[in-house]
Amino acid sequence: MFENLQDRFEGVLTNLRGQGRLTEDNIKETLREVRMALLEADVALPVVRRFVEEVREKALGEAVTRSLTPGQVLIKIVNDELVSIMGQANEQLDLTTQPPAVVLMAGLQGSGKTTSVAKLARWLQEKQKKSVMVVSCDVYRPAAIEQLKTVAAEVGAEFYPSSGDQDPVEIAKRALDSARKHYKDVLIVDTAGRLHVDVAMMDEIKAIHAALNPIETLFVVDAMTGQDAANTAKAFDEALPLTGVILTKTDGDARGGAALSIRQITGKPIKFLGTGEKTAALEPFHPDRVASRILGMGDVVSLVEEVQAKVDRDKAEKLVKKLKKGKDFDLADFKEQLEQMNQMGGIASLMEKLPGMGQIPEHVKNRANDREMGKLVAIINSMTLNERRFPAVIKGSRKRRIAAGSGTQVQDVNQLLKQFMQMQKMMKKMKGGGMAKMMRSMQGRMPPGFGPGGGLPPGGMPPGGFPM
Repeated sequence: MFENLQDRFEGVLTNLRGQGRLTEDNIKETLREVRMALLEADVALPVVRRFVEEVREKALGEAVTRSLTPGQVLIKIVNDELVSIMGQANEQLDLTTQPPAVVLMAGLQGSGKTTSVAKLARWLQEKQKKSVMVVSCDVYRPAAIEQLKTVAAEVGAEFYPSSGDQDPVEIAKRALDSARKHYKDVLIVDTAGRLHVDVAMMDEIKAIHAALNPIETLFVVDAMTGQDAANTAKAFDEALPLTGVILTKTDGDARGGAALSIRQITGKPIKFLGTGEKTAALEPFHPDRVASRILGMGDVVSLVEEVQAKVDRDKAEKLVKKLKKGKDFDLADFKEQLEQMNQMGGIASLMEKLPGMGQIPEHVKNRANDREMGKLVAIINSMTLNERRFPAVIKGSRKRRIAAGSGTQVQDVNQLLKQFMQMQKMMKKMKGGGMAKMMRSMQGRMPPGFGPGGGLPPGGMPPGGFPM
């Protein structure tokens, strides 16, 4: 997300850093570029106007013109204004009510509403330690009820059954009664979506809202619709008292216009970002961290939080002990590292949180994607246990068999083995006191807390896994 905006801002801000002092002329030129960047990102015009005016007013202030580093000061102003239009701080879910706390989900058809119900259920269970029940009031699409049943089972949330011949309001009331009887902390209610905002849809969801009196009413909207996402959210808010927004499919949106427009257009905070198809791909929306990503400074705080939450510490410690004993890092260990990376949302999700990713050539970024990682795992899965332990035995005929078994080419197998050998050499340097020595030599090359060795090797994982 924000890829296009990040590229444009990077050029603008690079020019600014080189300025010895700021004048009205170069501020005007800079803001013209910023304005174009925001419009190309499909940010709503009123939001662009306000943003540019606020930055101009602060940039022409005395504190900037007298500063020894006016370019840096202006970058801070742009950063602060980005945070301001997106909502200053993370707005958490409000669950402070007599259980069960009801969360009502609204949105258009195809916005990712049902998947977001499952993602939110998983997040509440894992992060907030809540017991969750989910129910579908979408009686118009039987497939929606079945879909929710399937994803609820995947995340371990209790599913309250419903069917297409029932009244949506009655379903909601019975689900609430069941959630009370089963002492659930949270009830998440999925509602019917439409292709557009219509009267019948609004009347139905108003009736459900009146019957449940939810503490949270979240509008689920597709980020790829740009500023239309903000306009649709506004239409819903006029009929329904929304408390926040879940912005979905942000992994497919390179512009970011929706994220920058919604708060200003609707007055409602974005509470979560849907960052992929997996049920774990939901993250709280932090305006300051998103602003940092847009300005090419990464989001190391979120990255470290993911590492701490999702890395299997036992496996990581086991690998460290193995290396200390002088045993070789093998392909089974390599596969484990790749799977842990996948567990954390994939390499694409991690890379966008790293500072300076905008400066990496596109062809390099394309090589380090989740599909390539999936290919590496498939190749290792096609090997025997002996081949994984002793990669040196993999020669011509074995390579052909492995390639055929994994649906890849022999050159892909060769590439994997080459990457593995490079990584194995790094690991050998870490035996005994080598790890501490290598850490000291690499110190400062990467953000704090990101992997011994300070960078991503060709295989995609920091050597020795992520730090604890």
